[in-house]
Amino acid sequence: MQQQEVLAEVISDLVKINNDRVEGYQQAIDATDDIDLKALFQRMIDDSRRYASQLYDELVALGEQRHFGTTAAGKLYRAWMEVKTVFTGHDRHAILSFCEYGEDAAQSAYSAALKVNVTMPYRIRELIADQQKALRNDHDIIKTYRDMQKVVY
Repeated sequence: MQQQEVLAEVISDLVKINNDRVEGYQQAIDATDDIDLKALFQRMIDDSRRYASQLYDELVALGEQRHFGTTAAGKLYRAWMEVKTVFTGHDRHAILSFCEYGEDAAQSAYSAALKVNVTMPYRIRELIADQQKALRNDHDIIKTYRDMQKVVY
């Protein structure tokens, strides 16, 4: 596979991860009645849409035009989350735990993208690193919210 094809595949995977994030947080919004969580999750949806758009722009600059959905793993995870929510109700801790798991998956995908053995233009590497840093911050916020629930109960 040529370098540009590998790079396009790496970027495409990150677009899908962000699409997974949008779907996952939309599901989390639907699973809670808590206004603070709804606002937080909506911000994360907006961020992921922006990240996906930025990544897609880089694909277009590479001459790639693809249509994107979500990953198979993301779909399975959301289905599991839906089933689990039925049994746990709208429990904050459970919802936040699911969200943290999704954030862990995003971090793994971004780390893998930065480790791929491919020539990557600086602007793309910087974009991916900046997005990963912002996503790490989101992960920490979700983890803090989740941990606070342990203390409350």
